[in-house]
Amino acid sequence: MPDMFALANPKRFMDASTLFLPWLAAAAALALAAGLVLGFLAPPDYQQGTTVKIMFLHVPAAWTAMMAYGLMALTSLFSLIWRHPLADVAAKAAAPLGAIFTVLGLVTGSLWGRPMWGTYWVWDARLTSFLLLLFLYLGYIALWNAIEDEVRAARAASILALVGAVNLPIIEFSVNWHTLHQGESIVRADGPQISAVFLWPLGLTALGYTLLFFALWTVRIRTEILERRARSLMLSGQG
Repeated sequence: MPDMFALANPKRFMDASTLFLPWLAAAAALALAAGLVLGFLAPPDYQQGTTVKIMFLHVPAAWTAMMAYGLMALTSLFSLIWRHPLADVAAKAAAPLGAIFTVLGLVTGSLWGRPMWGTYWVWDARLTSFLLLLFLYLGYIALWNAIEDEVRAARAASILALVGAVNLPIIEFSVNWHTLHQGESIVRADGPQISAVFLWPLGLTALGYTLLFFALWTVRIRTEILERRARSLMLSGQG
């Protein structure tokens, strides 16, 4: 696969990311600012009142948390099969970010659930499977830190990431089972079941969260590359 993963070369990635990272960060800031302003100006919902505005933080966080795990699993697959130089670095860098977005999704979901359901938490399919996503992230991070040899740590963590990816479709389709969580109201065959006054800020914040993740992911990958270079220099100096 000669040119499919050109940026897998650490030097190429560092050179390219130096150029696109500022633009990525600026786009994330603009999308988030626009989404949050529109969300603040949005009227109360006829059923949920002002509580509906939590959706502008919760839904993008949940989406980004799942996207991050999917990317972590995909790069773990590349690491196991094709041994790309940046694959395990990218997977390792994504995990803490995904965990943060998962926590944000859980917290904002609980804040929304209290006035809507009368409780912060219920052990239904959607909430439980999403909580499991957080445990998978934490387990992945712990596995990396528990094994000193980077090659063995990357392999073990990659296997865990791939096994845990089974949870993603469970989270996605769990709203079709017995659950208090509302069903799909945006990506539907008959079109979104949500007013444009809410759909626009939701879409912009979702875009902002996504771009923010990629910007932070790029920073973390660059940091990991520099740390590995520093360790190599230290080891070669000791030798």
